[in-house]
Amino acid sequence: MAGPDPDHRPWAATRRGIAEQLGQIDGVLPGSVVVRHMRCGKPSCACRADPPALHGPYIQWTRTVHGKTVTQYLSQEQLARHQPWFDNARRLKELVAKLEILSVKALESENRRASTTQATKATGRRQSRRPGS
Repeated sequence: MAGPDPDHRPWAATRRGIAEQLGQIDGVLPGSVVVRHMRCGKPSCACRADPPALHGPYIQWTRTVHGKTVTQYLSQEQLARHQPWFDNARRLKELVAKLEILSVKALESENRRASTTQATKATGRRQSRRPGS
């Protein structure tokens, strides 16, 4: 006997909605972006004054490649052009996490239904669907 129709299983509509959102994501750039102002090594530079006039801004994009941390400097224009891709990476992680949770809940619900059905068959009794019976 076949299981329930996949389109009518618990959380199916929510999972389909997440899948649609995943399909709308274009580029994805992993890692993190920080904007820094720094001091240099020259003792007489204005960055050493009180208050300091720090150098920058320097935009750093850091990510992991083959287990190693890689940092790359970006221009203001590059950051502006690719910011949606950094945002997409964050959104992608959120959507995948939600999809995983919903999928686990659906499987657990299916397992509970199956074990209830097996227990009912083992005892030879049918469960009444009418209240008070």
